[in-house]
Order: sequence, then C-alpha cells, then structure tokens
Amino acid sequence: MSKNENLSHPQIKGFFHASTGTCSYVACDLVSRECAIIDPVLDFDCTTGRTGTQSVDRMLDYVGSIGGKLEWILETHIHADHLSSADYLRKQTGADIAISENISEVQQTFKKHFNLEEEFATDGRQFDRLLSDGDQLTLGQLRIDVLHTPGHTPACISYRVGDAIFVGDTIFMPDVGTARTDFPGGDAHILCQSIKRILDLPEQTRIFVCHDYFGDERLPTFETTVGDQRKSNIHIRDGRSEEDFVALRQARDQKLTLPELIIPSLQVNIRAGRLPPVEDNGVAYLKIPLNLL
Repeated sequence: MSKNENLSHPQIKGFFHASTGTCSYVACDLVSRECAIIDPVLDFDCTTGRTGTQSVDRMLDYVGSIGGKLEWILETHIHADHLSSADYLRKQTGADIAISENISEVQQTFKKHFNLEEEFATDGRQFDRLLSDGDQLTLGQLRIDVLHTPGHTPACISYRVGDAIFVGDTIFMPDVGTARTDFPGGDAHILCQSIKRILDLPEQTRIFVCHDYFGDERLPTFETTVGDQRKSNIHIRDGRSEEDFVALRQARDQKLTLPELIIPSLQVNIRAGRLPPVEDNGVAYLKIPLNLL
C-alpha cells in the first residue's frame, strides 16, 4: 500500500463484459480488505442456452489476489440486458445479496408476464437484504450509503462509498446520455429527479456506470465525475430543463428496440441470479412469451 492511497475511499476495479456492454466492479476497503461486488454478470449463450462463470470467476480471482474477502453482492436494479451471477457468488463465498426493497413491484409484474410457478414469491425473499433510501451498509471501515434513484425501473438504487457512487443504468458516460424509461414502472420525470440528486453531489465525486455503449469512436469507459456529467452529458447537462429532458428521453425511447437478452435476463434476475427450478427431467427451462413484450 502506497503512502498516497486515501484510506477513506474504496479501491475500485472495473470489469467490462464485452458481449453485453456491462461494467461490473469490485470495491475494496484497503484497511480490512473487505470487498463488495457490484452488478456481476453470468455468461450466457442465447443460441445454446449455456451459462458460464468465466467472467465472474475473474472477479473472484482478483478479490483473492488482493487478499480480499467478499462481504456484499450489490445489485443496482433488475437488469434486462444481462444475467446476474449474484447467486453463484453467494454460493461460492457466503456473501449477502442486496437490492432495493421495491424489487417486489418488479417481481409482481414479471411473474404475471412470464406466468411463473405459483410458488414463486414476490416479496423479495430471494435476496438477503432489501434496502430503502437512506440505509447504510458497512464495508470494513467504509460506509455504503443507499440512494433510491428510480426512473429507469422502480427498483433502481445507487451506492455511494466515499468519493465514489455506483449508479447502475441511471446515467451513462456523458457522450452516451441516460437510461431508457419505457420499461414497466419507468418514468422520465422521476429519472430526471433521480439524476439531479446524483448530480447535486460534490463535483469531484466519481461516478461508475453499469454500461458503456461506445461504438467505434473510443474504447469502453466506465468512470466519470459529477462535474463532467453536469458539463457535457448529452441528455441532462446543466441548463437543460426537466421538460426538455423528458421530451428528449421519451422521443428517444420510442425508437429503441428491446435488449437482446431481456427475456432470459428478467426470469433469472428476479430470482437473485438463480436459474428457474428444474423440471421432472432434471432440466431448467426459460419461457418465451409470444406476442407479449
């Protein structure tokens, strides 16, 4: 550990999952070596139905390489573009999975959409800790503050640790903009208020995004600052009114297609990363609702 490292802030390592554009993180308290993993990905081949853990195993290897111990698996929301490996991490390490208490609303919606088994509970019990706005978690000598930041979905939360905040899909890199609001429970007005809450933090606050859709112009990037966002975010920089943002966001949403992995992702992620229960032949199945989404 160098003398210049600030022990009041977490050490953060990002892991980019190229096929889904997802950014997952390991946040570590340098004193205790306690770690949190934020938004981990389960590899999934849509053609074969095969799952894999190569990507998340790299994160576990990193935790081991720094002498860390995984304490928390933090989900910012129910992702519609990648499968979560939270349950795999819990089984491997004993760490607890945390998510917004509003997960129940999302579970109720998609239990109906996918006509899931009657036994599927919609009270969030698949997760270990249901979080409310203002809750606090501990990570060694660091404190994790929970901010309710809905709008993309009703169960979106952000995690602030020291000088860093993990914002999920609420906001992206400045040249990409902000999250869509056309999923069930999404609302552009609410998203605007959530983003403004984030951008009211000190300008030097580091923002870590959950996705980067960067095209061919640059390499994937997942760290920005409040100051950079306020200056140059293409959707919600300083000077743009809520009305203008909502009009822009809603017009853009009308042109978007659904994420490629939305059907498998939702069925797995509302179960905290567990696969659906196996059937009498010992195989688990995902459902594809026809002419619904």
